Amino acid sequence: MNENIHFIEKRVTTKNLAPGKTVYGERLLQFEGEEYREWDPYRSKFAAAIRKGLKQIPIQPKMHVLYLGAASGTTASHVSDLVGQEGIVYCIEFSPRAMRDLLRVCESRSNMIPILADARFPETYRMFIGPVDVIYQDIAQPAQAIILVDNAKLFLKNRGFAMLAIKARSIDSSKEISKIFSEETDILKENGFTVEENIESLKPFDKDHCMVIGQFTA
Repeated sequence: MNENIHFIEKRVTTKNLAPGKTVYGERLLQFEGEEYREWDPYRSKFAAAIRKGLKQIPIQPKMHVLYLGAASGTTASHVSDLVGQEGIVYCIEFSPRAMRDLLRVCESRSNMIPILADARFPETYRMFIGPVDVIYQDIAQPAQAIILVDNAKLFLKNRGFAMLAIKARSIDSSKEISKIFSEETDILKENGFTVEENIESLKPFDKDHCMVIGQFTA
């Protein structure tokens, strides 16, 4: 577990990198003289995976993380808490509307670097990003595992980790959910990843989603 995560009153929380400030109206709680932000599992697949029993948290203090699909910054802000002031979160987001909200979050979090770009084309933002320890991906695209692999080949350190939130219905609206999860996981295995953990369902927090943790061998 990451030292910046605590369970307070049975709630998942992260130590607030920007004390006194919230990102999406979350509760602020006190623990041993420090301020923590409640991490809503209904608004974050990462938090949902923790609530569903995720054992391995590859994101640790001081790490560099590439976040694909940062949206308005809800989960990305908690990743910012996890890596702390000495870490970096490169936030890739394609939507200009979401980017406007993300920029507001980044104003109070100097370890978050917002980049308006399409995760399908990692070469277009290659000049902004150095080697990373972890890739976190949560995007609504058909070729989700392939997008992760393409980014890993450019940015992920050897023996680095990836966290992939698979959105089954963004891949195929008619195919059996378990088959989609299996096919995406197989793509990771065929491209240098060893699957370390697989939360096969994020229900009741998210429908038709799973979370896969993999380690990359370049």
